Amino acid sequence: MFKQILVGIDGSEHSYRALDYARNLAEHYGAAVCLLSAYRRTSDLLGYEDYEKLLSRRKAAGQLILDEARKRLGQAAFTVEEELPEGPPADAILTAARIRKVDLIVVGSRGRGALEGMVLGSVSSKVTQLAACPVMVIH
Repeated sequence: MFKQILVGIDGSEHSYRALDYARNLAEHYGAAVCLLSAYRRTSDLLGYEDYEKLLSRRKAAGQLILDEARKRLGQAAFTVEEELPEGPPADAILTAARIRKVDLIVVGSRGRGALEGMVLGSVSSKVTQLAACPVMVIH
């Protein structure tokens, strides 16, 4: 049923719960998993040296999140790939899902109520509304 599963990871406990679900699905269906952690855009108005430092810190922080996710997967019996794009997380997830032609996106929910989610917006809300494939939101 699933061949490619994309998991949005932001370092939160909810995203690691999503990872657990994705791992179980990947094991059951023999699917490949792509771990994606996006980091905020870095303004090029900072000046070259400050830009490079901030960009490096943001990439390193994102890579630590991906490393922790891989560690939590342990010795996976399925293919695991990573993406570390710059930009808004929901947009990065939607773009990667489209390009990779994934069968399922799995993301965590921060547990916000419907009203608060509408006021604040959320990654999981945007992804569920705009994705071209099924989305599983884990609470």
